[in-house]
Amino acid sequence: MHKNMFPRDFAWGAATSAYQIEGGWQVDGKGPSIWDTFCHEKGRVFGDQNGDVACNSYELWEKDLECIQQLGLTHYRLSFSWARLLPDGTTQHVNQKGVQYYNKVIDDLLTSNVSPVVTLYHFDLPQALQDQGGWKSPGIASLFDNYAQFCFQTFGDRVKLWITINEPQVCAKLGHEDGIHAPGLKEKGTAAYLVGHNMLRAHAMAWHSYNSRYRSEQKGAVSIALNSDWYEPLNQGCPEDIAATERDLAFTLGWFAWPVFVTGDYPEIMRSAIDAQSRKLGYNAASRLPSFSKDESAILGTADFFALNYYTSRKVKPRGGCEKMLCIKGDQDTEEVLDSSWPISGLSWLAVVPDGLRKLLKYIKDTFNNPAIYITENGFSQVGPLQIEDAQRCVYYKDTISEVAKAIQEDGVNVRGYFAWSLMDNFEWADGFSVRFGLFHVDFSDLKQSRTLYQSGREYAKIISKSRSGQSK
Repeated sequence: MHKNMFPRDFAWGAATSAYQIEGGWQVDGKGPSIWDTFCHEKGRVFGDQNGDVACNSYELWEKDLECIQQLGLTHYRLSFSWARLLPDGTTQHVNQKGVQYYNKVIDDLLTSNVSPVVTLYHFDLPQALQDQGGWKSPGIASLFDNYAQFCFQTFGDRVKLWITINEPQVCAKLGHEDGIHAPGLKEKGTAAYLVGHNMLRAHAMAWHSYNSRYRSEQKGAVSIALNSDWYEPLNQGCPEDIAATERDLAFTLGWFAWPVFVTGDYPEIMRSAIDAQSRKLGYNAASRLPSFSKDESAILGTADFFALNYYTSRKVKPRGGCEKMLCIKGDQDTEEVLDSSWPISGLSWLAVVPDGLRKLLKYIKDTFNNPAIYITENGFSQVGPLQIEDAQRCVYYKDTISEVAKAIQEDGVNVRGYFAWSLMDNFEWADGFSVRFGLFHVDFSDLKQSRTLYQSGREYAKIISKSRSGQSK
C-alpha cells in the first residue's frame, strides 16, 4: 500500500459502544436500559452473559485511553449511554455523575490529540421509555430530540462529529421482528417498519435542531450510521437475481439512506414489494410502511456525511415467494448465499470479502450524490481458542484498508475515515463474550479486565503510522 494514498486529514479510528464496554450498569445513578432488562432474562444471550461489568470502562477509562494512544488513533468513536445521562430518558432528571464521566472521556481524548466521534444511540434505550412504547411510540422522536439537544448543549463545544442512531435497520429488525436483540419483540411484518420510521423522524428532528441552534457556533457535523453488506446477483446475467439484489439493497441500505440522501421518502421498490405482499396475503389495511407527514421535519438532507458500517458480502437470488405470513423476509423475497471462495471469519455469517467494501463505497458514491463517507465500523471476528497472534485478522485489515485506498484513488470515492470494530473485545450482543472483535484482547476472567494488544492491533498501528508519516513530509 502506498504511504500517501489517504488524505492528510484522514480519520484513523476504532469504535466501541456504551453497553458493550462500560459496565457500571447500576452505579452512580444510571438508569436501566433495554439491554440490561433483556440480558437479565434467561435464555436471551449466549451463556446468559450480560454487560453488567463488560470491559468495566466506566472505572477503567484510563486503560482504554492507553490502548487508544498505543494504536496512534486520530479519532475514537464511542457512544453515550442515554440512561446514564438521563436515567428516565427525559431531561427532567439529569445524572451529573454521567455528565462528569463523559466530560472526562472527551477532555482526556482531546488532551491526547484524539477527536471524539459520539454516537447518541447505540441500541440501549432507557427502559423507562420502553415502558411507554419505546421506538414504536410516535412521541419517541421528540424525546430523542430533547436528549440530543441536551448532549449538543453539554458536550458540543468539544465534540465535532456526531452520529444520532447506530444501525436503525438492525434495531428495527433484530429488536422488533426477530426478537434476538433488545427489547426482544417478535411483531412480524409491522413493528420493524414503524420503529424504523420513528428512528428516521427522531434523527431528522435532532439534525434540524443541531442545524438551527448549534451549528453556527459549534461547527460540527451530524449523521446517522447505516449498516449494509455488499450484495450482488448470484448469476450476473439473470434478471430475477438482479431484481432480488436491488430489493436487498433497498431493504437494507436504501430503507434509511434513500429518505436521507435522495428523495425524502422510502425507495419505491421497497414500498411496492411490501404492498404487493400485503395484497397477496389479504392484508387490506393501510400500507405497513408508514408515510412521512408534510407537517414534520423534512428527512431529506439530514446528514452531513455518510456513516457506513460494513462487515461482509452476499450473493443474491429470489426466494420464490414462499412466505405464508407477513414479515420482512417475505416482503423482501430474497435468498442470500455465500460464495464458496470466500473465507469465513469466526462467525458463520461473516465471510471475508474486502473488495465488497470497495464496491459498496462506489455504489454509495454513485447512488447517494457522492457524499463524504466515514466507514464507522468494519471488523473481523474470532471465536474459540484465543489467538493473540491473529494472522488471519492481520491480513484482513491490510487487504480491507488497501481496498479503501483503491476506492479513494481509483474510484474517486470521498472516504474521510476508517474505524475498526472494535477497540477491544467486548460484549457482542446476543453472542455475549463468545465472539471477539478487538484490537486488544480483554481477559474477562480477570478482575482487572486486563487489555493485551493483538498482533492485528500492532499491524493496524503500523498502517496508521505509515500513512501519517507519508503525509507529513
